[in-house]
Amino acid sequence: MRVLVACEYSGTVRDAFAAMGHDAMSCDLLPTDSQGNHYQGDVRDVLNDGWDLMIAHPPCTYLAVSGLHWNKRVPGREQKTEQALEFVRLLLDAPIERIALENPVSCISTRIRKPDQIVQPWWFGDDASKKTCLWLKNLPPLVETDRLAGDSSTRRANQTASGQNKLPPSADRWKIRSKTYPGIARAMAQQWSEL
Repeated sequence: MRVLVACEYSGTVRDAFAAMGHDAMSCDLLPTDSQGNHYQGDVRDVLNDGWDLMIAHPPCTYLAVSGLHWNKRVPGREQKTEQALEFVRLLLDAPIERIALENPVSCISTRIRKPDQIVQPWWFGDDASKKTCLWLKNLPPLVETDRLAGDSSTRRANQTASGQNKLPPSADRWKIRSKTYPGIARAMAQQWSEL
């Protein structure tokens, strides 16, 4: 398959599909962190290039429920949420047969539609908690591959005692937190390659 991984700088999902033999390309405004097929630029430049599958990771800064309280406090932020939602609609309506759009719990659920699935990294072998929503077009939900012991109340390696993400504030915290966990990327590549 020809696979476009939109809004991915890390190469994690791209490399998982490439390892399965697919022609996979990541695309982001940022350069890739990992050597591989990467287009540095606007995804709209390559959206109509005949892809069979797109995995999209639109930026969550103005979409995530955790930050929406700032929309009434910071001038211009509400408009940025509207622009982010328009970008999500553009991705979901792309002329690609199979699409998965990934984001944390966000206003996409109330403003566009509810996600088709919510997954956790610890369902796929990564000792981490990060509720991840998937909006799917012509794709089945992911099936757990390597569920770790415990449940949603179990504290994972990336959490503090109170359940918050334990990464300290830094200039690149957003970048580290936005990376897809390898177990989820492998599950996407393995399970959706079968289509």
